Amino acid sequence: MRILRRLGIIGEFFGFLWQQKLYWMIPMAVIIVAVIAISLLGQTSAVGPFIYTLF
Repeated sequence: MRILRRLGIIGEFFGFLWQQKLYWMIPMAVIIVAVIAISLLGQTSAVGPFIYTLF
């Protein structure tokens, strides 16, 4: 659980899901975090044109 503590609020959220036995929500949360990360990368870096081809 040390790794989850270093991740801040995201780690706390996943720790909460794990403790409450809400395993079915973990893939949904991972996808949401991945989409947010991709959208932030697409706006601020040179990787943007390559990311836009995915959508």
